[in-house]
Amino acid sequence: MASQRIDRLLSQLEAARYDFGSGQAAKIVKLLRLLEAESFTDPASLIRFHEVLLFLRAFPQGPAVVRSTERILKSFHTKVTRLRGAGADMDAFDTFEVGGVSGTAMEDTLSFDVARWLVKKLPGKVEIAWDNYEPGRDLGNTGPRFMPLLADDAYVEADTPWQKWMEAAGGKKSATPAWLIAQFEQLPLPAQQKAELYESLRVPLRWELGNSPVTRTRNWEPVRNVFYHDAPLMSRSQVSLATELARRPPTLKPLPLSQGEAITDQIREIMLVRYRELYGTTLADPKSVVRADVGRGVSIYLWNLPPDRRLPLRAYIAGFTAKNGVPINYIEAIGLCEWMEVGFNTFYTFRGGEAGWIYAQVLRCLCHLMGTTCVSVYPYQLGHDNEEAIESGAFWFYRKLGFRPGRADLRELVASEEKKIAADPKYRTPARTLKRLAAGHVFYETPGSEVGAWDKFSTRNIGLRVNQKMARQFNGDIEQMRQHARRALERSLGVRTSSWPALEKTAFDNFAVVLSWAPKGAGRNLDGWKREEKESLLAVIRGKAKPDEMLYLHLTQRHDRLRQILLKLGS
Repeated sequence: MASQRIDRLLSQLEAARYDFGSGQAAKIVKLLRLLEAESFTDPASLIRFHEVLLFLRAFPQGPAVVRSTERILKSFHTKVTRLRGAGADMDAFDTFEVGGVSGTAMEDTLSFDVARWLVKKLPGKVEIAWDNYEPGRDLGNTGPRFMPLLADDAYVEADTPWQKWMEAAGGKKSATPAWLIAQFEQLPLPAQQKAELYESLRVPLRWELGNSPVTRTRNWEPVRNVFYHDAPLMSRSQVSLATELARRPPTLKPLPLSQGEAITDQIREIMLVRYRELYGTTLADPKSVVRADVGRGVSIYLWNLPPDRRLPLRAYIAGFTAKNGVPINYIEAIGLCEWMEVGFNTFYTFRGGEAGWIYAQVLRCLCHLMGTTCVSVYPYQLGHDNEEAIESGAFWFYRKLGFRPGRADLRELVASEEKKIAADPKYRTPARTLKRLAAGHVFYETPGSEVGAWDKFSTRNIGLRVNQKMARQFNGDIEQMRQHARRALERSLGVRTSSWPALEKTAFDNFAVVLSWAPKGAGRNLDGWKREEKESLLAVIRGKAKPDEMLYLHLTQRHDRLRQILLKLGS
């Protein structure tokens, strides 16, 4: 009977979260109090309660809803602990969709940067999951750097007791991965090489979340001005992307370093407890964080990569959106010239919460910050090798905002599907057709931009052509190719880079190997370039290493000749 009562109350609460108007806040608070008093006996019901609490905290009907949800979330770990103590199967809490609940444990193989951050964030609570780890030759090759005489065992024996070696070398510290990570930190190698070595070991880590703020349950922040909803949430059909992008650009406020560090720390928490890592969230540059408050309780945070971890050609922005202090999505944007490719992922809990309007605000911020006029969405976001996106009909989310397929065959397929929808409002595009539609990029160009210019572009094409040239002309020798390309570009630009800072030299080499492949019609070896064009190219290259990578991106937008070469090579 108790389980039936809980199920009935949960169903009422889940329906009420989308109800607004007079009396709704009081109704929700009453349901919250009833459920708070219940003893949950199965994980599925407790997970449902957790998710609706987070949604209501982000999209509340009134102050009493905020107070009630915060109180319950802060003590939610007690319900989880009680359930575990009753012998419940806790595996349901350890999934991609609902992991990270307070009172549970997590296990994952993390990058070096996140693992190092985690053991400092949760001292003494992180362990190596030895029961799921058998290192073998990987640790045998790397371990002798910091475990003397390990080679005598690892190189020739088939039964090396890796855990015993770690315990002997690390002493008490070996109970956690802190000792191992400290050894990698001390290696006399660049940061990226340390990360490569550590990550080659694929060390699974396990940690207890307890009631730590490093949980999905508690990684929201209190805000001074909460936006309360007294009317239905804004649907995607109410959003005009053209209208939103035509509005005055949002104000992007640079944050002081201390606040930037707090935000980059928060995004690691946000991603960690959702079993996610993104290059730009793991390696966020706290000096570059900006915030835009766009209304309806929504704040958007964006940042660059640090100069020593940037991509060779494209500029990179990452970020997340907070709704009334609750993180509800993450953002990735990678740009070159006036084009950018955008990733936008709303967390499962908040899929019913104004995603279309919030996406439009994210694009307003990105287009303003990056100077973008052509927005591209890559196939994974649409459903390519992404069943969740197929199930949600992600393609139509973008299509109804005005995006168009870049491939002619997919444009024809879209036209056919739209005719079927117009003829029969009940028609739904089959999953197999959605998968076909997700096979290519979709694009949105702002007024005045060159429609279709970037339809066939990919930086991967540039990279593959450079590698083909390396194989054909330099017998696969990367250093020989770099030296040849560097000397050629130095001659063309009339410079010597030997005294340049290391990051600028790296940027110069990257552009040298690209420009050495440029077709003659686009200005190969800079034949016929004006002095101003050569000086502007130097500014582009050196801009890649500047503190603000947006300077580099904006400079690429002003260099027509370089844009032509990149488009030619990448299309």
